[in-house]
Amino acid sequence: MLSVDSLKKRYRKKLVLENLTFTVRPGEIIGLVGENGAGKSTLLRILATIDKPNKGSISFFNYLYSKNRKEIRKYIGYVPQDIAIWEELTVKENMLFFEKLSLSSKSSQELRQLCLDMNLDKWEEPVKKLSGGMKRKLNIAITLIHEPTMLLLDEPTVGIDLKSKIEIGSYLLKQAKDNNRIIIYTSHDMDEINHLCDRVICIGEDSFYEDILKDSGKEIISF
Repeated sequence: MLSVDSLKKRYRKKLVLENLTFTVRPGEIIGLVGENGAGKSTLLRILATIDKPNKGSISFFNYLYSKNRKEIRKYIGYVPQDIAIWEELTVKENMLFFEKLSLSSKSSQELRQLCLDMNLDKWEEPVKKLSGGMKRKLNIAITLIHEPTMLLLDEPTVGIDLKSKIEIGSYLLKQAKDNNRIIIYTSHDMDEINHLCDRVICIGEDSFYEDILKDSGKEIISF
């Protein structure tokens, strides 16, 4: 379980996050919504151990973020909004390259199956020839090579075609329910949030997203 208690983050004089307290259980998908600049990406970066809070505590099962950051990183998969893959290499070459950097050893066939599970069948295709949706799928597949317990995604379906968006959503649902993974992701697509998420965290002073979601039947946590 992920537990966040009284989290606060400030950049110089700007207060970005204040008094965030919530827990996430294995198998849950949590949507993270709010206006641009509200702190969604900052929260994901903190949970991914890339950034540190100014105050508060975070624990992940038996590990404390303040003491066990290196150990925690083994269990985290983080997908930033910017796609981070090698454009000149093929899908296969990308997967093999990142497998060498991973803590988990996988065969070429296992890596290919990761892609096929996401309906990414362009194994020998150079990444630069792929659609935006295919690139997003590859980005997620790379993140799953080491079989993380918690998956953090920043706008994983932004700017892609509807088919790819639906396929990625279905895959995330399967990852949460079948593999008991914790998934936290940001999105501005409220239909997607309604369909995929068990609960929703609203961040920021603007109540726009909370107002949209209030009749959804979802549990909403506001900060």
